[in-house]
Amino acid sequence: MGPPDLIQQLQVYSGLSKESAVVQQFLELLKDQRAYHRDHLPGHITGSAWIVNEDRTKTLLIHHAKLKRWLQPGGHADGEHDILNVARREAEEETGLKQLKVVRTEIFDLDIHPIPTRSDFTQHLHFDVRYLFEATEEEGLIISDESTDLKWFDLDLLESLTTNNSSIMRMVYKTNHKYPYPAWQK
Repeated sequence: MGPPDLIQQLQVYSGLSKESAVVQQFLELLKDQRAYHRDHLPGHITGSAWIVNEDRTKTLLIHHAKLKRWLQPGGHADGEHDILNVARREAEEETGLKQLKVVRTEIFDLDIHPIPTRSDFTQHLHFDVRYLFEATEEEGLIISDESTDLKWFDLDLLESLTTNNSSIMRMVYKTNHKYPYPAWQK
């Protein structure tokens, strides 16, 4: 059995969520098979991991070296179509965790966000597919070259840390709640 088809996952997610406009943007992007490659413009598919502890009170975030923000681990698909695998790979590389448990194989969240121009690449969009993972706080962490810090945060305290980041707050809300989202929803 091959990797789950992202278009099929998006169609299921669209049926379950209030985010159908975002899903439609993903489906439009995926009309081009190059959308899984980081050089595809104006944007491309990325995968990330929303990692929570066993009692769903904390999440593990990295302080991204280039973006200088606290974010969930994630990265480019680089041609891979199994985005759940991309999310797991990136989470392992960016945290050092090896005992990650996939909580659900369905899409947990979607986000489209701009990445600023760098010296080697123009501004573009990341079409980020997020999956829910669980890990123990006891497992050792390793900070990668892509981040300056890595730590567990209480979900209740994230709003002050991630000011104006509705993407993070939406995932906090989804961790223990259902739809509809509060007013800060994108």
